[in-house]
Amino acid sequence: MYLLSRLFLFLTKSTEQRIKEHNDAYLAEATDLYDLEFRMRKIDREAAVAYPSWMVQR
Repeated sequence: MYLLSRLFLFLTKSTEQRIKEHNDAYLAEATDLYDLEFRMRKIDREAAVAYPSWMVQR
């Protein structure tokens, strides 16, 4: 039953929602301010590689 509920949630959430939840959980694991800032920069770098500024529609 647990597996079915997880599968249903996975299929109903958008990719953006899953990425945001993953990033929020990752940031929540930070142990101090330095670690939090490091994790924030890491997420920003990964987003810049995945979606370069010339690909983003405004």
